[in-house]
Amino acid sequence: MSQWLTDKRIVVIGGTTGLGLSAAKAFVNEGAQVVVVGRNPEHCAEAERLLNGKGLAITGDATDPQTAVKAINLCQSIFGGFDGLYHVAGGSGRRFGDGPLHELTLDGWNYTFSLNLTSLMLSNQAAIQAFMAQGTGGSILNMGSVLGYSPSPAYFATHAYAATKSAVIGFTKSIAAYYAKDNIRVNVLAPALVETPMAQRAAQDDTILSFIQTKQPLAGGRIGQPADLDGAAVYFLSDASAFATGQILSVDGGWSVSEGQL
Repeated sequence: MSQWLTDKRIVVIGGTTGLGLSAAKAFVNEGAQVVVVGRNPEHCAEAERLLNGKGLAITGDATDPQTAVKAINLCQSIFGGFDGLYHVAGGSGRRFGDGPLHELTLDGWNYTFSLNLTSLMLSNQAAIQAFMAQGTGGSILNMGSVLGYSPSPAYFATHAYAATKSAVIGFTKSIAAYYAKDNIRVNVLAPALVETPMAQRAAQDDTILSFIQTKQPLAGGRIGQPADLDGAAVYFLSDASAFATGQILSVDGGWSVSEGQL
């Protein structure tokens, strides 16, 4: 049986833990070769081990303009080309001052935008430039969030984070439109609450987990797992999605169509 990603060369920014690592393992299992990027050297070493010889891991900060460039160059030099980018890197700015607007600090705002939006712009720019230099098409998949369009004020009031994830949608649609003529596709995955290192505050709160039972009612009303997004990520990085660009796919357990009972 053929694999979805045979001969694809993919870079995952934020690929050494959580959603990114789960996707990278799925990509390898579907025939791809991958370069994953993370900030923690120990996580990088473990990720490379888990990729079973079909992936390389490098350390880097996604907000550094050279990080994605280096990862893509490595992918091209080691694997002979570059076919896709999955940008997962980002996170909460809560401990830096993000929160409800009346409490939001300027430092929290700026940090959250750098972490979630500037980093994504830099990786997308590097990918677009590489695809154009190669004279090939390619696929970019960006990590969004349901909070970018479906707020949940009682337990998830981080207004800078919501703004960045909404901006990811607008940015993605805009560049998808511009580069469609170059056969470069750009899409968004939008999860709800998934059990990742970033989500520990919510994942360990019984009150929030009780809320999630009705806000994410699929599969028994549970918190999402990283593997829940793998199939969608494989689809967007594969030729199966060759006629899809500028799309936002919610993989959210029903969050965006459910009221949620407090």
